[in-house]
Amino acid sequence: MLKEFKEFAVKGNVVDLAVGVVIGGAFGKIVTSMVNDIIMPLVGALTGGVNFTYLKIVFKEAHGDIPEVALNYGNFIQNVIDFLIISFSIFLFIKLINKLKREKKVEVVETEPKPSDEVLLLREIRDLLKK
Repeated sequence: MLKEFKEFAVKGNVVDLAVGVVIGGAFGKIVTSMVNDIIMPLVGALTGGVNFTYLKIVFKEAHGDIPEVALNYGNFIQNVIDFLIISFSIFLFIKLINKLKREKKVEVVETEPKPSDEVLLLREIRDLLKK
């Protein structure tokens, strides 16, 4: 079992997955910062200075040590926009990778080896026999 795990862990798939997770985490932070620091202030300016982060519906006010009960829908809106931007960016990145893979496959198909002299001779004999 240890040997099987070692073979699995040494394969490129696990390493690629680990690298993808690390890069994805960093990419998520960049997009979150872009949404919080660039996009949402612009949207807030277009909507009359509304800051989406603080939009909420308060069901019960805070009293003393008891915190308020509120529905923070502004934060939800910001997270939805964040998700949409991240998923669209990943879609574009995957589309680019798939396009590059298709171009490599086309190159391989176009460079088929020329048939040998024996194959050409056999084809000629076959064609003569058909006539």
